[in-house]
Amino acid sequence: MDGPDLETPLVRDASDGGEEGIGIDEMLERYAGEFGPWQLRHFVLTSLAWLIEAFHTMVMIFADRQPDWVCVGPGCRPGPASGGICGLEPGSWEWVGGPSGSTVSEFGLVCGDKYKVGLAQSAFFGGCMVGAGVFGHLSDSFLGRKGSLTTVCILCAIFGCLTALSPTYWTYALLRFLTGLSAGGVGLCAFVLATEPIGPSKRGPAGMSTFYFFSGGIALLSAIAYAFNTWRTLYLVTSLPALAYVLSVLPFLSESPRWYLVRGRTKDAMHVMHSIAARNGKRVPDGVSLILDDDNNNKKESENAVSGMVSGSLVDVMRSPVTRRRLILTVVINFMTAIVYYGLSLNVVNLGTNVYLNVALNAVAEMPAFLLTAALLNRLGRKPMAIGTMLFSGGFCLLGSLLSSSGDQGGGLGEVMRMGCGVLGIFGMAATYNLLFIYVAELFPTTVRNAALGCATQAGHLGAIFAPMVVVLGGGTPFAVFGVSGIVGGLLVLYLPETLNQRLYDTIEGMK
Repeated sequence: MDGPDLETPLVRDASDGGEEGIGIDEMLERYAGEFGPWQLRHFVLTSLAWLIEAFHTMVMIFADRQPDWVCVGPGCRPGPASGGICGLEPGSWEWVGGPSGSTVSEFGLVCGDKYKVGLAQSAFFGGCMVGAGVFGHLSDSFLGRKGSLTTVCILCAIFGCLTALSPTYWTYALLRFLTGLSAGGVGLCAFVLATEPIGPSKRGPAGMSTFYFFSGGIALLSAIAYAFNTWRTLYLVTSLPALAYVLSVLPFLSESPRWYLVRGRTKDAMHVMHSIAARNGKRVPDGVSLILDDDNNNKKESENAVSGMVSGSLVDVMRSPVTRRRLILTVVINFMTAIVYYGLSLNVVNLGTNVYLNVALNAVAEMPAFLLTAALLNRLGRKPMAIGTMLFSGGFCLLGSLLSSSGDQGGGLGEVMRMGCGVLGIFGMAATYNLLFIYVAELFPTTVRNAALGCATQAGHLGAIFAPMVVVLGGGTPFAVFGVSGIVGGLLVLYLPETLNQRLYDTIEGMK
């Protein structure tokens, strides 16, 4: 690619007879449109990928559940399925619907082997943790946003279908890890690809709206699980949509113009910007071109841009004091958020009522939190919203801990109050959990954005691995841990800067 003389300014006034070089955000604001028909179509099609992540993440609730059982022989005494079968003789009882209903009944994951249920679930989240980092880096480097999303969707389809064919428990656990490895990058890549072509004033509300697709996917999964009540069929049915997405949706998506720009493919970036403007009924003038935001300030970065590309990694993030501080804070905050969010979600799911209805209601209950956050995001800012929602959730969790410590005093009223604390805790933390995607994405420049977001997402998956371990402690302890985590996380947000209506920088030097 032919570049300008490095000794001359890269930004020229149009009146001088040269091109006017501006950044992507400025071009969206002035010429192409911040959120028009092009962005709406691109946003909806890209965000459909969240359904795939919802299916693969929450399918374990139904596939790994313990079915009901009945007595069929002499000497069998009816009792709760949670432990009554451990003292019964083989052949005196059987699973309702046969052993094919879940992995628990088919692989015998009861009594002494009950821990294997949690082990397989932890394996999935462990895979997510690794995959978020791997595909976060690949998305920032040669694969790009669209290429990485295509790869993870194909892998989800392959590993998900293979999971349905698992002959043994250990094969099943391994394939769940591999599925997590690919699923961990789906939401990450979809979020960045969906929001990067959107202008700064519209990016926050649009970013929050992506999570309606995740919650909608969970609600849809409940209906699918109700219709297909064997775990092997369920895995097959929930894995095929990933292949359908690759074949019918991804061909109609454009790569991020920001990724094109930092990779030195300015012509491709300009082609996307012209397409955005044309679809939105606007026009980018002939004398306007894209440049990196630091092209005026840093000659070394400009040389890289002219020679071909500008890229970065977590090593570059840690080298800069500004980005290093932000990364450490976001990692800890995401870890705290995930412990509270997944921990409270497990408590709600284990209410002992209809599992299909419970999961659907939980998904629907998160949506008001997204709506409230989206409505206030551009009024109050990212930082105040993150602090407020975390402290709100943590406060109600601590109240739930105090109510739990009082034992059964209050009877049914006490149970309702503890349930209310849990619901309000989830409400606040669901808003925080999804707000952090936008906040973290805006805290880092394009060259390392996906790598940083992937690292923060990894911390969230680590929190998800620990959440079930906190829940099994019982009593008021889980609520206490969730309360402290929420409050500590909210206080840490105080040390992060506000990003409301701030430009998205392309490089670390430009951000400085």
